[in-house]
Amino acid sequence: MSEQLKRTPLFDVYASYGGKTIDFGGWELPVQFSSIKEEHEAVRTKAGLFDVSHMGEIFVTGAGSEALLQKLMTNDISKLVSGQAQYTAMCYLDGGVVDDLIVYKKDENDYLLVVNASNIEKDFEWMKQYATADVELVNKSDEFGLLALQGPLAREILQKLTSTDLGDIKFFRFENNVEIAGKSVLLSRTGYTGEDGFEMYAKNEDLVDLWSSVLDAGKDEGILPIGLGARDTLRFEASLPLYGQELSKDISPLEAGIGFVVKLKKEQDFHGKSVLVAQKENGVPRKSIGIEMIDKGIPRTGYPVYVGDKQVGFVTTGTQSPTLKKNIGLALIEAEYAELGQELIIEIRNKRLKAVTVATPFYKREK
Repeated sequence: MSEQLKRTPLFDVYASYGGKTIDFGGWELPVQFSSIKEEHEAVRTKAGLFDVSHMGEIFVTGAGSEALLQKLMTNDISKLVSGQAQYTAMCYLDGGVVDDLIVYKKDENDYLLVVNASNIEKDFEWMKQYATADVELVNKSDEFGLLALQGPLAREILQKLTSTDLGDIKFFRFENNVEIAGKSVLLSRTGYTGEDGFEMYAKNEDLVDLWSSVLDAGKDEGILPIGLGARDTLRFEASLPLYGQELSKDISPLEAGIGFVVKLKKEQDFHGKSVLVAQKENGVPRKSIGIEMIDKGIPRTGYPVYVGDKQVGFVTTGTQSPTLKKNIGLALIEAEYAELGQELIIEIRNKRLKAVTVATPFYKREK
């Protein structure tokens, strides 16, 4: 008998918005509400609301919390001030990635880690191995829901529901106990779409009310509920990595192109540092690159990439870009073939089709 799929507190309202659900890493989540293209377009031009309550929340407190996080994370946790968030990677000893995540510094020795849904238990067990007696780790993933409002009109819509001046919350900053539509939330401003936006961490019992309040507030602006399909095309156009595709236990953060979160010069040693130092000094063996198809065909995850008859890598994500109307992809290939303009061959359904390496991100919003 198959294992019961997990559901977020919003599951029962999906259908009333036209949600079509799929199995996503053991969760029953909406892949789309209207259509992927329509939802994608709404986030790029207006605003969209995402239920991302499947993400995990792990709390780290105690006198040794900063030291533990410095040991586990590639980024420099000591640089954080209260009310600031930081994107980082957590690596194995061999430099492969346990997970990519966001660390929120709530206060001195008080952190919230937001981790990928499929990695919650794995991350928690990995961290527990290294926690000292002066650190408390608590997995509260089942207690919190998470809504993300993204798009150029996100701030305008959300401001209708709160007396807090949203302009005061800068990029990768957050505030605790913000009242949105009468509900208390932790409100941050990070995003996973390439657009401006906000995240609302709320108690499970407040989620349905928050969801309907935000959608009602944004009706005149053309807000739409957004499923996993558009979430993927949006993050992909902005060249933001997805764990399990651009990042994995077999792909280092330097190979994946997120070297900006790897602080090799920070004072504290961290897991995977020696391997990553060597990669930096000797050059990474593989690189994540952008590809654009020359021949007609869509590059999909896992498709092999060739130069001549030699396989040099594989596609990590690919689709027809709704914004650019081009068939594009991200691929992990041998570093010597990663220069811009390099002609490649992608094997698509037993056909060898031409592509070329191009600059990423494919999409960048105008500030």
